[in-house]
Amino acid sequence: MTQAFPNNDTSISSDPFFTYEVVKTGKGDIGLRRCGQGPHTVVLLHGISSGADSWRECARLLQNDMQVVAWDAPGYGHSTPLGQAQPQAVDYAHQLQCLLNELGVDHCLVVGHSLGALMASGLAKQHDPRVKQFLLISPALGYGGTDKADQVRAGRFAALAEKGVQGIAQALPNRLLSAFASEGHRQAVTANAMKLNEGGYRQAVELLCGDDIYRYADDFPQNTLVYCGDADIVTPPEQSAEFAERMGFPFELISQAGHASYIEQPQQIADLIQQAMSNVRGVA
Repeated sequence: MTQAFPNNDTSISSDPFFTYEVVKTGKGDIGLRRCGQGPHTVVLLHGISSGADSWRECARLLQNDMQVVAWDAPGYGHSTPLGQAQPQAVDYAHQLQCLLNELGVDHCLVVGHSLGALMASGLAKQHDPRVKQFLLISPALGYGGTDKADQVRAGRFAALAEKGVQGIAQALPNRLLSAFASEGHRQAVTANAMKLNEGGYRQAVELLCGDDIYRYADDFPQNTLVYCGDADIVTPPEQSAEFAERMGFPFELISQAGHASYIEQPQQIADLIQQAMSNVRGVA
């Protein structure tokens, strides 16, 4: 069952085409934005400092050719937080499968950006036959089992305590965008981060620090594709390229883009999704 939010709901930014809904599942609510038409679906997973709304411009470019679903991960937007204080990727994946069930999606392409790529790895672990291909953009690899995990966790939580969500949001454009970004791109990054829920963000930090994408190396299908902005300083191109090489996946750079490449270069990302979707159509 879904609940649509009216445009006068001030907690949700109104949008005439990328409407916000809350899907009720047996494991809690999942907020999402969706648009488009047709039998083919792309599912968009945001990163740690973002949300469903961040995919707006990509969705606008894709809506005439496919159904576009961008979720708010558990603990983000109107999505129910996970029950685990220190969740793993598979915990997010179970919620995503509930969403696919409720929406009646029978085959899809899944795009994971940054921490969304780590969440996607949990879905790969499920070997869900509905998922025909993964696109991983600037994948966050996770720090699980590494010496840096405690340092990253402490740093993230200290910044949250000292700056709050607002302070984190205001600092993000300089970190997530390249010199080519417009003022509109900078405003979008800040606006998306301003919607963070502290509890959901803390759970996402625990995922980042407690899991490792390489745990799922044997679960991703071989048609998985990896991309990274050529000016990404968060997950640098060298890191993404090394990941792709170790996994045996093709790798390409996104030109004139930082970490939030799908905000900065939505046309490039939409084109890549369109190309991948042509493959999905062939195997659906």
